Amino acid sequence: MKRSRNIHPVFERVVKREDKEKLLKQHAKVIWLTGLSGAGKTTLGATLEQELFKRGFLTQMLDGDNIRSGLNKNLGFGLEDRLENIRRIAEISKLFLNAGVITINCFITPTEAMRQMARDIVGANDYIEIYVNAPLEVCEQRDVKGLYKKARQGLIKNFTGIDSPFEPPKNPDLEIRTDQLTVEQSVQKILEYVLPKITMKNKPLFEKR
Repeated sequence: MKRSRNIHPVFERVVKREDKEKLLKQHAKVIWLTGLSGAGKTTLGATLEQELFKRGFLTQMLDGDNIRSGLNKNLGFGLEDRLENIRRIAEISKLFLNAGVITINCFITPTEAMRQMARDIVGANDYIEIYVNAPLEVCEQRDVKGLYKKARQGLIKNFTGIDSPFEPPKNPDLEIRTDQLTVEQSVQKILEYVLPKITMKNKPLFEKR
């Protein structure tokens, strides 16, 4: 895509990210939860956000259904549209990152190429990849939205895990087996990994309610 010559970014004139982080008393990161539909990404993301809020962190959670019902409602589920979906999400995440906000992303993100694109856009130092792992049969048993059943019936095309592949992350920062751990245990494991990376020195944390 050819870039217009009339675009003139003004990044150097906006308030610096470091100053916004000092105001918020936190280090911004993008926490990207990837995994099959039904693996537990949204449940973990929402619970993680609540726990971080209790500790005084400012966060923004982005979820597949919410994004596709608004910003990306013009996109389908073919490969090109899926790539564009992730590209836009990564660019939004970068905006939140530059605002000093911790972003929690809950998206299938099925291929290594998509995850690498997101990492490149966000920046490797600010991208935390968490593989929410549950076997396909467990995800199908959960199937709270009835999507696997429809995919098996041929009512949904390009459904990840059925007629569209999912490539497990080769080197995630953290892997959570939601078929072996409770939600509470899973979130505690994520907190132990994430808190040292987002906590600013001498930050007073709120007590848990």
